[in-house]
Amino acid sequence: MSQPLDLRASDSVVQTINFKPFRYKQERQAVQFLPKANEPQTTAILTPWGGELIVEKGDYIVNELDSPNNRWPVKKDIFEATYIEVRPGVCIKRAIVNLYPLWDFTKDLEQLVRVHTLEGVVTVRAGDFYLAKGIKGEIWPMPKDKVESSLYLLEDET
Repeated sequence: MSQPLDLRASDSVVQTINFKPFRYKQERQAVQFLPKANEPQTTAILTPWGGELIVEKGDYIVNELDSPNNRWPVKKDIFEATYIEVRPGVCIKRAIVNLYPLWDFTKDLEQLVRVHTLEGVVTVRAGDFYLAKGIKGEIWPMPKDKVESSLYLLEDET
């Protein structure tokens, strides 16, 4: 197997990717991480695919309502700019997420890709993930099955 490919938001190749706009269709639960002064000011979250992401004080921990163990961190400023609360503790992501199939980028379903996110580095198999690009140019891997069940292509709205 070949060496993992590294991807960072600042890489020039990321700027050439033809991302497509998608919108979320599911409600989510969100809890702000607010530890007390005498408690650790960061915590780690394990992703379902084995990555570890770091949550800092003030960031939000988000999950789909039907998948409470599938959690991920969202930086406070990004959460406040892209989510809207629909009832206490429940929100929807109003921002558009730009996606591109990682397998189209690598031309190899088996290629491992190390994606450098804002919260840490996650290694994924290209055939199982899309590359997502957020409102600040940040990138992260998104599972293919989640894209298919939770988002819709905006071009399909016409």
